[in-house]
Amino acid sequence: MAEGTDATTFDYYTGSEPCQKSDVKKFASQFLPPLYSLVLIFGLVGNALVVLILIKCKRLKSMTDIYLLNLAISDLLFILSLPFWAYYAAHEWYFGDAMCKILSGVYYAGFYSGIFFIILLTVDRYLAIVHAVFALKARTVAYGILTSVVIWGIAILASLPGFIFHSVQKEVAHWSCSPHYPFGQERKWKQFQTLKMNILGLVIPMVIMSFCYAEIIKTLLRCKNEKKHKAVRLIFIIMIVYFIFWAPYNIAVLIYTFQDSFSLNNCESSSQLELAIQVTEAIAMIHCCVNPIIYAFAGEKFRKYLHTFFRNSIAIHLYKNCPILYGEAPDRVSSMYTPSTGEQEFSAAL
Repeated sequence: MAEGTDATTFDYYTGSEPCQKSDVKKFASQFLPPLYSLVLIFGLVGNALVVLILIKCKRLKSMTDIYLLNLAISDLLFILSLPFWAYYAAHEWYFGDAMCKILSGVYYAGFYSGIFFIILLTVDRYLAIVHAVFALKARTVAYGILTSVVIWGIAILASLPGFIFHSVQKEVAHWSCSPHYPFGQERKWKQFQTLKMNILGLVIPMVIMSFCYAEIIKTLLRCKNEKKHKAVRLIFIIMIVYFIFWAPYNIAVLIYTFQDSFSLNNCESSSQLELAIQVTEAIAMIHCCVNPIIYAFAGEKFRKYLHTFFRNSIAIHLYKNCPILYGEAPDRVSSMYTPSTGEQEFSAAL
């Protein structure tokens, strides 16, 4: 659901002949619903597990935990709007004007907050490794909560135009949910929205991440640490994955918005740009499924928490209800898998 375009409404081509862009509509209706459904399933499960483990096992004891929790919540917000956009891509908008505004606002709030919390996680790691002494005072739960509140405020402000300008409108023979800017200011608003998305969603994050990770790598290479190579490798994965998933989409929207400047304001070029936006946006959405892996499950400690969570919260109930499956007495299993035992083993592991 990019600014200025959607699966059914196209408004940049202004030639004398009508530009139907049926190929783009057909692609959106056939490709987007199943993809959105997969992203919904895997993203919902992955991020819900992150939230449960952070609250139940880690108990939000550090600034990193606070940021990981908020990142998972922002991804969940983003994900929960997907069923509506999936149905919209295949049919038309049936959910009314209020839902159009709310879901558009939620979509962009999840988009911006997710990027902002990735930046905060990067800065958090930078402080922990490069400025370890200062980090002892700065990286507290209280500061984590405070900065999270500020970030959510900024994300909501950034998403307000999506909430205000999106509305339901009759387009030929169907209803659409798309941005409708004040008359005579459409082009300026679209350009402003696109520049804002690229600056906040790509340029600033990449500048901050590049600086922080460059300093982190220098520090790790100077330190004699057996795990420094794994840490450097993980850092590169985070940077590369973020860039691969989001850069093509931001660039496609930028070219689409300023297609006059690139002499692409004809029907064929406009259709190709529309298709490029559909494809790159779908790829970018997959990133919310990858976040739980690269920010949580890739960590050794988090994997142990995940194992303990399943063992103490799920497996023990299966033992109690179906002991015959395991060939052991329920009381023996209960004594082996108690929360206290798990916590003791975890403390030793940490």
